[in-house]
Amino acid sequence: MLKKNQDTWKLSVAPMMAWTDRHCRRLHRLVAPKTRLYTEMLTTGALLHSDPDRLLRYSAAEKPLALQLGGSNPSHLAQCSEMAQTYGFDEVNLNVGCPSNRVQQAAIGACLMKQPKLVAQCASSMRSQVDIPVTVKCRTGIDDQDSYEFLEQFVSTVAQCGVSVFIIHARKAILTGLTPAQNRHAPPLDYERVYKIKQNFPELTIILNGGVQTTQQAITALEHTDGVMLGRAAYQNPLLLPELERAVFGTGREMCPQQVLEEYLPYVIQELASGTRLQSITRHMLSLFNGMPGAKKYRRHLSEYARFPNAGEEVLLEAVNMVSSIKKPQAETLC
Repeated sequence: MLKKNQDTWKLSVAPMMAWTDRHCRRLHRLVAPKTRLYTEMLTTGALLHSDPDRLLRYSAAEKPLALQLGGSNPSHLAQCSEMAQTYGFDEVNLNVGCPSNRVQQAAIGACLMKQPKLVAQCASSMRSQVDIPVTVKCRTGIDDQDSYEFLEQFVSTVAQCGVSVFIIHARKAILTGLTPAQNRHAPPLDYERVYKIKQNFPELTIILNGGVQTTQQAITALEHTDGVMLGRAAYQNPLLLPELERAVFGTGREMCPQQVLEEYLPYVIQELASGTRLQSITRHMLSLFNGMPGAKKYRRHLSEYARFPNAGEEVLLEAVNMVSSIKKPQAETLC
């Protein structure tokens, strides 16, 4: 079994397709130094048949960082896990929770919960190739297979191969009839089921995911589990993360949106100089000034002008100047 640091998975940000890319992760790391970050899900097919240097690119500043894999072939997953370790990731996570039709057609994601022995075989193969932790992210169930006994059997079977960290999205996945977006809301949350798993498997590290929106909700969940993983709440309100770190770890800075901008801007300028388009970065910053006078104008300006190929940091500064309640930044003082 993995020897665990009790704080390693205490607070994390979920892997989110099209959202948690390296620019998003750099922003989250800026505001939350201790929170564990995850990549978007990468399929084994993409890694084995495309350019791994491009797909696995990240900055050392993002660590601790986990790579999430999608796959169901034990050999392919083992090869990709070895890549993860070679590239310096701190963890490799197997996705057994995504309900999208495209993922199902590839026989990966949430549909794998129907085959716990295969998941165990995949995880065992992954563990045989690496020294970093191999973890599993799953749902509480799928379709009509959503009893506590179903989840318990899944966890028990996979744990027998040596997996000791389970991130459980506290909703079942409905594989037919609902979109991925609907699957994030329509099935009711069942935190008690996750709590019961922790009670019955005290030797495992159980992380609760799904629906956590506030610091108090996170603190309550931590009374019953080993960790909390936030998704859209962290993306839509990045300043929730430093608040959570102060509550969970007793450390962390109080940060205002302008301070985040001032500390993130040098990274924006550096990326622009290397050829990154401004929109690729600023799309993760649209919610930074939410609730402040002028925030709507800020979002509109970025959405309209950051998309142009020659857009530079001046577009971001122009947008910030539309937020009326902050000190107006100047590029030369921010760099």
